[in-house]
Amino acid sequence: MKALILYSTRDGQTREIAARIAQALVPQQLCDVQDLAESRQIDWPQYDRVLIGASIRYGHFNPMLMKFVTQYKSELEQRVSGFFSVNLTARKADKRTPQTNAYTRKFLEQSPWQPGCCAVFAGALRYPRYRWFDRVMIQLIMRMTGGETDTTKEIDYTDWSAVQTFAREFAQLPGKSL
Repeated sequence: MKALILYSTRDGQTREIAARIAQALVPQQLCDVQDLAESRQIDWPQYDRVLIGASIRYGHFNPMLMKFVTQYKSELEQRVSGFFSVNLTARKADKRTPQTNAYTRKFLEQSPWQPGCCAVFAGALRYPRYRWFDRVMIQLIMRMTGGETDTTKEIDYTDWSAVQTFAREFAQLPGKSL
């Protein structure tokens, strides 16, 4: 059987984290990594594990995330499943857990699906890659929250060792009989 890792990303960091988790799972677990937006026809029987990662922009996950977990709740519950969120708030040590990260906590409270494991990772701040509006808005948010405001910088806040640890935890979750 295989693991399916789905991601929803705005600027690519969630995709990078999903790919790094997939690398950590191989060779013990074969993996498919797919963009959630392009996952219309999933061949569910080939997967015994599903991991979903999603990023935050302006305080919200992409609405397709909730639509997906609502539509496929049964399929997700039949398998070992996990969730990770990616946001710049998690650059602060006290905002890196599902319990202390307001976005992740709110999602889990509202979601009909409850994953077997969950993590929160800080994303990347890539000012030069943003469109003008996003660059200005993110700079304003960072100024208000005590973050980096130099728009010439790119900063990767992701704790890659925490990503590796989470991948091991997901791999070690006991399987379910399908």
